[in-house]
Amino acid sequence: MKEILKTAILDVHQKFPIKDITPRELNIPSQPKQIITLIGPRRCGKTYFFYSLINKLLQDGISKDQILYFNFEDERFDFDASNLQILLDAYFELFPQNANKKFYCFFDEIQQVENWEKFLRRIKDTFNPFIFITGSSSKLLSSDIATALRGRSIVFNLYPFSFREFCAHLNLQTNEIDSTRSITLLHSYFQDYLVNGGYPETIDPAENIKTRILQSYFNVMIYKDIIERFNVSNHVALKQFMKQLSSTITSEFSINKIYNDLKSNQINVSKNQLYDFLGYCQDCFLFFLHYPYEFSERKTLKSRKKCYFIDNGLLKNITTYFSDNSGKLLENLVFIELTRQEKELYFFHNGFECDFMVSENNQTSQIIQVAWDVTDQKTLSREIKPLLYLAKKYPEAELFIINNSIDKIVMEDTEQIKLIPAWKWALTDI
Repeated sequence: MKEILKTAILDVHQKFPIKDITPRELNIPSQPKQIITLIGPRRCGKTYFFYSLINKLLQDGISKDQILYFNFEDERFDFDASNLQILLDAYFELFPQNANKKFYCFFDEIQQVENWEKFLRRIKDTFNPFIFITGSSSKLLSSDIATALRGRSIVFNLYPFSFREFCAHLNLQTNEIDSTRSITLLHSYFQDYLVNGGYPETIDPAENIKTRILQSYFNVMIYKDIIERFNVSNHVALKQFMKQLSSTITSEFSINKIYNDLKSNQINVSKNQLYDFLGYCQDCFLFFLHYPYEFSERKTLKSRKKCYFIDNGLLKNITTYFSDNSGKLLENLVFIELTRQEKELYFFHNGFECDFMVSENNQTSQIIQVAWDVTDQKTLSREIKPLLYLAKKYPEAELFIINNSIDKIVMEDTEQIKLIPAWKWALTDI
């Protein structure tokens, strides 16, 4: 086994540097004191993010022999807690000089191996290498990784491409966005991104191939990350729950209502099971919860919530409910982008409804409405009213209406409200 491991290590070295990797906007230190854990949904690009980090190290003068990359889903190897040391032995037999100097470990899916965390803690204490691991697996999901490493890990989230990353993948110029030609082009590509999402493998293929790819992703998430991991036996109830939840995207939802709907369709399930299903879907990054703004955390957690989905393209393959609803898709996209930016988000629903209140440093910094078409004055006035109401309570906040096409600033009751096209909002730091 050790000799095959040596071959595998050297084979990976032959691949580097890997060309044509789309740059991601996530910044991770290349020489961290703690273990770096990269988590996110399946197929969002975690492995290629590792490759880009390795490319950068090589550019900075780190030699290939200082890098140990290994994917624990390699079917040629059967690791368990008793033989993980063989991997390190093979590496040091190839490069004995690195036993006494810094080296870099990149481990994909190491959680496939039982008691992997003890191995990592030991090599960190013994050799103090720079360690990077990914997390998305039927055996261990993101929340477990951070817990298992007992505070020795810094966790970073990676999602499918943002619109800026989508444009970078297609080599689209986004620096100059003021000419009519560039605006028309970027608006057109944004429509594609809005509907088909940002999973890297789905950007270039034909439409029917995109559908097959996304369907395969969804099936793996259901069967590997939920059914197998949590031993779910009630497959029918799980799938119907996910369809019902998907149909509520951007709206307040009630587990009690979903329960009654399933019961009326003769699907045998308990409310506790539905709450479990919701947690499972969050664990594998399919669904995100959006909480209302309340004056106490307890009331916030008890209030009815909204639900958003990881990717519009994947959502379209689960339900046709939003296929013609650009407004819902846009709101979902805005939520995911704000979440990608690690914003603290709430919605407001007390008398007036407002989509997003962005909190930074315990202060509301932005209040955002999302509306597809605001060319009609009546629609625009309806969207403005909640902003004016909240502006009185949070005068320090910037006010936005993210929409399809209107780009201007309006003044209402001395308040400045920025109307900004979604494609432009997604490309700029606002």
